[in-house]
Amino acid sequence: MTNIHHLELFYYVARHGGIMEAVRNIPYGIQQPAVSGQILQLESDLGLKLFQRRPFQLTPAGQELFEFVRPFFGNVEAVGERLRGGATQTLRMAAPAVVLRDHLPAVLQDVQARFPRLRIVLRDAHQPLVEAWLERHEIDFAVTILEGRPVSGLLCEPLVQLQPVFLVRDDSPFHKSTHVLDALAGGSSGDDRNPSGPAPSLISLPSNEALPRQLRELLAGRDLEWPAAIEVNSLDLIEIYAAAGFGVGLGFALPGAKLHRALRALPVAELKPLQVGALWRGKPTPLVEALLASLRSRAQALVR
Repeated sequence: MTNIHHLELFYYVARHGGIMEAVRNIPYGIQQPAVSGQILQLESDLGLKLFQRRPFQLTPAGQELFEFVRPFFGNVEAVGERLRGGATQTLRMAAPAVVLRDHLPAVLQDVQARFPRLRIVLRDAHQPLVEAWLERHEIDFAVTILEGRPVSGLLCEPLVQLQPVFLVRDDSPFHKSTHVLDALAGGSSGDDRNPSGPAPSLISLPSNEALPRQLRELLAGRDLEWPAAIEVNSLDLIEIYAAAGFGVGLGFALPGAKLHRALRALPVAELKPLQVGALWRGKPTPLVEALLASLRSRAQALVR
């Protein structure tokens, strides 16, 4: 008979992508050798190899077993809360740092007025991660850039559009986005008052984010390349390094946000606005509906 505890350990290994990562996330104390030994015993009992160790990858049998055990072990805590009377609800949410800092506190205050015993888990994350986390049941809700249709089982709601901008220092020779693009091409801006100047360094979010990808597509149409000299994982850091003179930042005009006093924002009309929205899995619960209502109100106020 298969040992249920071994299945639980396998669930954490598969969910977090390896034994060491599982040990860090298992909600009780257990050492790596114990996990390794019990996983080997599970593979021996089944007569199957469940995953490749380095680099970590589930085998077809491991993937099938993970899909089987995930609904149970992924929902044990929520079921326990319901059995205890449902007094406490947990919201696991991901969003970029600027949303977590500037907008979410007011939103969550509204939600907590309806759910006073709400337990909140917040994670700082950008677009490429959140869909994977939602699919793996690691989070319940996200605010992120929306691109195309979400994967099967995920639902979305647009909230606000963000205009891409170049962030330059006040003493920069660039006064329009076209001046920056002309500098990359090595040509003249056509404006004697605002010469294009030398090609600047780029400060950007990671290359797999929607905004850097859109800029690459624009430049590729002009036979240009502009790899990031500094790659960061937050819009705040783009402002900080642009203000410090490390180059031109690629960011957004953020509603309600104050730009660093040393910077100017140059709207990039050549790049289309990107849609920020909510993303969640399955039919919205009353908690998710309350969160959506508060986010809609916040977005409408920002637009106004």
